[in-house]
Amino acid sequence: MKLGLLSTANINLQILQGTAESDRVEVVAVGSRDGARAQAYAAEHGIPRAHATYEELLADPDVEGIYVSLPNGMHHEWTMRSLAAGKHVLCEKPYSRHPAEVEEAFDAAEAAGLILTEAFMYRHHPQTKEVERLVREGAIGRLRSIRAVFSFPLTDLSNVRADPELDGGALMDVGCYCVSGARIVGGDPVSVLAEQVTGETGIDMALYGTMRFWDDVVAQFEASFMAPQRQGLEVVGEDGVLRVLAPWRIDWGGEVVLERESGAEHVEVETANSYRLELENFADAATFVGSPLLGRDDATAQARTIDALYRSAAEGVRVTL
Repeated sequence: MKLGLLSTANINLQILQGTAESDRVEVVAVGSRDGARAQAYAAEHGIPRAHATYEELLADPDVEGIYVSLPNGMHHEWTMRSLAAGKHVLCEKPYSRHPAEVEEAFDAAEAAGLILTEAFMYRHHPQTKEVERLVREGAIGRLRSIRAVFSFPLTDLSNVRADPELDGGALMDVGCYCVSGARIVGGDPVSVLAEQVTGETGIDMALYGTMRFWDDVVAQFEASFMAPQRQGLEVVGEDGVLRVLAPWRIDWGGEVVLERESGAEHVEVETANSYRLELENFADAATFVGSPLLGRDDATAQARTIDALYRSAAEGVRVTL
């Protein structure tokens, strides 16, 4: 697949590393609103073509797929424009906090015969698949509860993560991982309850959520820009506990530990580049070699849950999905 980068965001570096390790995806162009910046970025990273506007990138006939790495609040507009230009789209997570936008985008993709997928890179890693398998096959017995955390200190409030106009906020940036991680083992929640700490720019600097699933399974999570850098996932069953020390940014290093009455067991996990796997899944889907791991149903359920959590935090009530 010949891929175009829509913006010069920092996350692109991970995509470029992923393509460098793959023979199935090649970055052939980059677009920016600043022509000089696009030229400099292309030269620095060995990208063949630079475009001075996003529109020029979408008009490039050699580009087959677009990676949308813009701020959250711009995802939907530029995904829709990319699809209208006949490009497959890999959109950085979270696609949107608005379920209706997700449905509209997938409707457009399906009507055009194009692939749209949300870029939750950790979902493609063998570690995530192993956690799913262990829970599904009963390694910890009947599922009872889930705890998740993702945090880091955000001190620069000029950062796009702190801009409410661009859908910044702790839940959108890091909490979406906690929501996603709970959903892959618990299913989709039936109700949520949330508390948030609002910062001076108006975004949630921290959001603490409780999600209730079927069969009396409850998940609790913390998403924060006000705490030290940390991450974790704990899945508790009637017969054991599965602890994942680095569930989201697996490249930070960590381990998976299965604790049962017989003792603690280290779970072996294959080493892999999440971004390479994500890109190759995207390319396979676009060329009809395989199916996208993350499609309409997952993206819609994710947006619906995020929307409910924000409504709960704003209104101070439990929200039923």
